[in-house]
Amino acid sequence: MKGYIALISVLIISAVMLLITIGVSYFGISQSKMTIQKNQTLESYYLAQACAEEASMKLKEDLEYQGNETININGNSCTILPVEGSGNENRVVKTSSNAYNQIRKIQIVYKISTEQVSFHYGAQVGDGGMSMGNNSRVKGNIYSNGSVIPAKGGNKGFIDDSIIVAINGNRIEGLQVGKDAKVHTCKDSQITGTLTYVSGGSVQNCTVGGTTITQPNEIPVKDFPIPQSQIDKWKSEAEGGGVISGDYTISGKITQNLGPKKITGNLLVDNNATLNMLGTIWVVGNLRIDNGAMIKLDSNSYGSNSGVIVVDGKIKVRPNTYLRGSGQEGSYLMLLSTNPEVSDTANPAIDVDNNSDAAIFYANQGLIVLKNKINAREVTGYKIFLANNAEILYEAGLEEATFSSGPGGSWEVVSWKEIE
Repeated sequence: MKGYIALISVLIISAVMLLITIGVSYFGISQSKMTIQKNQTLESYYLAQACAEEASMKLKEDLEYQGNETININGNSCTILPVEGSGNENRVVKTSSNAYNQIRKIQIVYKISTEQVSFHYGAQVGDGGMSMGNNSRVKGNIYSNGSVIPAKGGNKGFIDDSIIVAINGNRIEGLQVGKDAKVHTCKDSQITGTLTYVSGGSVQNCTVGGTTITQPNEIPVKDFPIPQSQIDKWKSEAEGGGVISGDYTISGKITQNLGPKKITGNLLVDNNATLNMLGTIWVVGNLRIDNGAMIKLDSNSYGSNSGVIVVDGKIKVRPNTYLRGSGQEGSYLMLLSTNPEVSDTANPAIDVDNNSDAAIFYANQGLIVLKNKINAREVTGYKIFLANNAEILYEAGLEEATFSSGPGGSWEVVSWKEIE
């Protein structure tokens, strides 16, 4: 009887041990399967990520990249779906992988890189100041770090809004100001609103429609709205699109698409030709627009954004030529010269002799000359000369002008995530 009980006990213990062994083995197998499945789904995810990175690289190299391709990696494959968006629109890139029947998907949204530049004044002037010819006019405000005075032989310039002139010793002279004026010294001018002058300055033959007050502190200088770092960035974006060695001419009744591009010589747009800008252009030499020619921003590339041509040399815009944005509201073409010429009004950094309704002119180191009834949307220069009857017509909205490199420039990632 005792042997029978012992046998039964051994059988029970063996059965329990067998069940424990089976349970442990099953758990181990299950865990192993889960680990394998986890590794497989991670491999599929990393595969989709690899395709996303490949698409990003190709979009950077070719900013009109369309996707729609399959890439094989280590015996597995992932697919870059057709890219959504074109021209000035955002791009949506989606990738999908199916390694070991584990489907993973990635979505990246890109937007065109833009920079906001705030032009708060119809004219912003550096230390060189502004000279105004007879009946020249700024339909907007002026902030100047130098004196604003009549040009040689002139006696009356018009400021429709207000004017501020910084630094003690500077003055306004021969102006008719539609609103307020703030300056160290006022001479031979008519101020419709309030005149504020700095203690130690003077008021000489100025009529004031409002009140005249003094302030004790010097009026501070104001920095230009575009830092050198931004100009350098635009140059880099242009060069990233390729380099044209030597001079480049567009002439005749043709339309030439161009940009982003660096031109090591001069750029001439001439004889009824049209330069359609797809991206930022950097001209190391001079820029000349002549004989019925046009420079405009491509409507698809820029949309409501603005664009820029950076010129290290001098810019000449001759009569009967055209400078235009994309055609959408808020889009402007800016011609920017880094040339330091400040004394030669016959050959300045920027010489504009034309009606340019959608143009901004910018010379951070040099002289800008505007003449012959020209209209300019905004002018910023170290020194500015307005010839007889020239006008600057400031447009509301320029205080938040957005400059884009166009799809020929660069992309910023808005979002990068896994999707179902």
